[in-house]
Amino acid sequence: MRALIDEIRRQIPFGLSEAEICSGTCRGCSKKLLDYLDRELEEWEIRLNQGEIPNLGDLRSLAQRSRKIHNALARSQLL
Repeated sequence: MRALIDEIRRQIPFGLSEAEICSGTCRGCSKKLLDYLDRELEEWEIRLNQGEIPNLGDLRSLAQRSRKIHNALARSQLL
């Protein structure tokens, strides 16, 4: 799970300013998607630090949501 979180943080541009996110083509709210995914990653990091062990379903679910958000960001030309 930690490796997946690290890979997501490398692939998704969480450091963009609101001006960069909201300029140009908008297909859905990229800012809300980034905020949602960042919160989810932070929650998993907390859970992992508390000793929780994710199952394969947790990994698959996070990977799937991340992939969908990645595709949405690509459509909005943020990647």
